[in-house]
This record gives sequence, C-alpha cells and structure tokens, in this order.
Amino acid sequence: MLAAIRSAAVIGINAYDVTVEVDATSGLPQWTLVGLAAGAVREARERVSAAVLNSGFALPPRRITVNLAPADTRKEGTAFDLPIALGVLVATGQLDAASLERIVALGELGLDGSLRPVRGVLPVARQLAERGMQSGNGNDAPITLVLPPANMAEAALVSRLKVRAPETLADLVTALRRRSLDTLPVPDARLPADTSSPPDLSDVVGQGSARRALEVAAAGAHALLMIGPPGSGKTMLARRLPGILPPLSEAEALEVVSIRSVAGELCAGGAVPRDRPFRAPHHTLSAAALVGGGRLPRPGEASLAHHGVLFLDEMQEIPRQVLDALRQPMEDGVVTVARASAVIRFPARFALVGAMNPCPCGHAGDPRALCRCSASDIERHAARLSGPLADRIDMHVHLSPVPLREFGRLDGSEPSRTVRDRVERARAIQCARYAGVPGVLCNAHAPGRWIDRCTPVEPDAQELLVQAESRYALTARAYHRVLKVARTIADLDGDDTVRAAHVAEGLRYRPAQVGIDQPRAIAVER
Repeated sequence: MLAAIRSAAVIGINAYDVTVEVDATSGLPQWTLVGLAAGAVREARERVSAAVLNSGFALPPRRITVNLAPADTRKEGTAFDLPIALGVLVATGQLDAASLERIVALGELGLDGSLRPVRGVLPVARQLAERGMQSGNGNDAPITLVLPPANMAEAALVSRLKVRAPETLADLVTALRRRSLDTLPVPDARLPADTSSPPDLSDVVGQGSARRALEVAAAGAHALLMIGPPGSGKTMLARRLPGILPPLSEAEALEVVSIRSVAGELCAGGAVPRDRPFRAPHHTLSAAALVGGGRLPRPGEASLAHHGVLFLDEMQEIPRQVLDALRQPMEDGVVTVARASAVIRFPARFALVGAMNPCPCGHAGDPRALCRCSASDIERHAARLSGPLADRIDMHVHLSPVPLREFGRLDGSEPSRTVRDRVERARAIQCARYAGVPGVLCNAHAPGRWIDRCTPVEPDAQELLVQAESRYALTARAYHRVLKVARTIADLDGDDTVRAAHVAEGLRYRPAQVGIDQPRAIAVER
C-alpha cells in the first residue's frame, strides 16, 4: 500500500515543499530510504520504528520504501520523522489516508513517541501562509501545519496559519482517526517576552566625539571602526549602540526570527525580539562562523546580525582572510554560499562596528603609558585590516583615555532615550526618502549614483569633497560613503540640503589614508 504525506524543508532561510512517500509491500523485512537523505534523515528508521511500537501501534514485517521528493534535492535534519511515521501507519493500514489530505507535518520523534523541536519552522509557516495553500476549491478547509509543541510559538507568529501541536504521535493519530484536529490541545503560543534592556549611554563618561559618531552611525546604519588604547571605552560604547537604534518593524522582526529559527536558536525557547540584533562573536571565529557556510550551510554571525549590529572586538586579532569575507555582504546585504548542489543566500544587512588597538602593545598615543612598538610592528599591525575592507567602513574614530577626574562628575551625559529619539526622526526621514528604492531603508544602503542624482549638495560642500580627494585618498566608493555620512548628519539636523559643515564632519571620520592612521597622526590630532 502506498502513502503520501506532505511536509517541508528549508534551504537557507527559504522553505520548499517535500512529499514523503511510503510504500509497504510483501518481502523480506527491511527499510530503504531514498531521496538524497543526509545521515540524520537516514537514522529516522530507528527512531520511527521505536516510536511506532512504543506508541501502541504495530509494525508488520514488510519491505518499507521511503522516498523524499523532490529526490534531486539533499534533505537534512530530523523533521521528516513525523511524516515518515504517519506514512508507515497509512501504508500498513492503521490510518486512513484521507485524514492526511490537508496536513503538512514535520517534527522529530523521540523513542517514546513524543514530538521534539526542529529547526526552520517559521520559514515553513511563512511560506504556507503567504501561498495560502488550499486543496481543491476555495471552499475547502485550509492546510493545517502539525508540528512539535516547542515550535508552536514561532509558527504562531504567522497569525493566518492554522497550527496544531500534539504532544505525542499517539495523540495525533487519535485525533486523525476522529477526523478532528481541533480536539488537540493548543499550547501557549506566545514566545517569552524579551524583558532585557541594553545598557544606557548615560553610563559613558566623556568621549563626546565618540558618542557623536555612535549617534551618526545609528541614524544611517553606517559601519564604524573605533581605534584606541585599552580602557578607552570602545567595547562599552559599542554595547550601548542597540539602545539608541529604532525598534524592529513587524516585517524585520519576522526576518530576524526566521534566521534564528534556521540557526536553531529558538528551539530552547527564544524571545520575540524588540531591539535590533547585537552579535559580538569571539575573535577566534572562522570564516564559516562569520559569514555562514559549512558542509551543511548554516547562517553565520553576519546573518544573525541582520537588521542589527555585528560587533567585532579585538578586530586586529581576527585573521585577515576571515575579515575580508565581510567585503561582499557589506556591499550587497546578502551572503552567497555556493555549493555543487545549490547556491544558498542568507540575508546579511548589518551595521559593522569594530574595535581595535592602535598598535600591538595598545599604547600608541596613550599619555598614560609608553609605546615600545617598532615602526615595522605598527605597520604589520595596521595591515591586519586590508585596504578594501577599510574603504568599506564609513567612519573611523580614535578614542583617548578618559582622565580619572572625570569619573567624579555627577551630572552625567545624555541617556539613550534622548539620543534614540533623534535617531528615530532621522530614520523616519530616510524611510520616506527611499520609499521607492527597493531594499533601501537607510543612507548607508543607498546606491552611490542614486545619491548623486537625488541628494541636494551646496556648491561649497561639493568643493570641499573635491579638495579632500588627495588628502584622504578618496576612491569612488569612499567619496560616496563620505557623502552618505554627510547626508545622515544633515538628516539629524533636519536639513534637506547637504552643506559644507555636514561634509566637514563626514570627512573627520575618514582616515588620512586607506587603512588605519599611524599612531603619530593620532598624537597630532590629540
């Protein structure tokens, strides 16, 4: 007897339909699983066999063949356990095939028949809801997604979809035999609220220029590199950036949760994000961990920071070839992982924030300590950040240590809420400006030629940009990045025109040469 169960799988963060076909015929008892199944899928035989028997059903001695269609696409993970088990019950005559006509099932089975969480449920739910999957004519009942209880919360974010989450295989079969999935209990569909709040900017003492750079970077989603000796506050400032960013929109939040779902970060009970992602990986990470990839491609830190901030502390300690992997996603907002069987794309529209020391010992330009690094040591240290990557970083800021006497002041500085209000106003201006430009929400994402055509620049500001070409070694990319930063500064001022003062401040954030300024130049500025 032949059974066909509808299921789904995920490539990147996009779902696609999978049909699980099960055939049970006479012959020597054995299982054959075809359809480019990876190791975890092939192991479903043992899990399904034990779950079926321990749930009180029979497993007749038959020759069982399982096909995962389309057969030319590699399948991975444990989400096919549940549809395979249902197919076996139908193929062996223990369940009516008609009861599964409007079901899409996925979930891992425990040996006792319990349903365990799997990755990538939200992309599947979004696909089913967007396509409005219906069988027959429009009067038929909608498709029901059947999945483990632990995945119920993320699927429930798609409110247009009918979802059911039985605790065990036996509970599901009982409901199917009664032809009423509504008898299944509906678990709490709310992801736990994220009650944590980011650190406040009012905790920062001094560093007025760095605080201003942080505000500009937040307003335009610009990449920012902070250079300074240990203890100057680079990490402290970076960790306060999420507190001044505007909240995620509903569409952005769904994309963020989809990526977390594929990465498996929601299986243990994730939280609905209110603030934008802030990822701070250790400097020993690999290129695959940073941008995604691996034998079975998974999203990396760049994608997990989508619509948020990717903070790379101790940037000089990250291998140069790993850092250079960021060049393409910083330009395109997407990570492309090419494999022989498929090309997978992960969204990666993030704002890069880096922190590094000015020299190997960290004390170049520090009045509190003497730098003993040689000129060659400093040159090798600067070369850790390649010129093409440095050219893609909109803003370079140098920090000096804060004098200890400043810590005794009680007046404090602006709180994050005040700065966030200004950032939100600037972002609102940019949303209106780029309403007709696909994929562009902030100044940092705008195409250079669009900026040239649609940004009013006063003559004095244009002349200042021309004069800065030789001093700052401005490439065409760097020219447009300075102009985008100046556009953001004008937005913060509520000015429609980019003026000379805006360009002058934007040029302050460019290094005098492509790469990192030498410590000697830092000392002169201070």
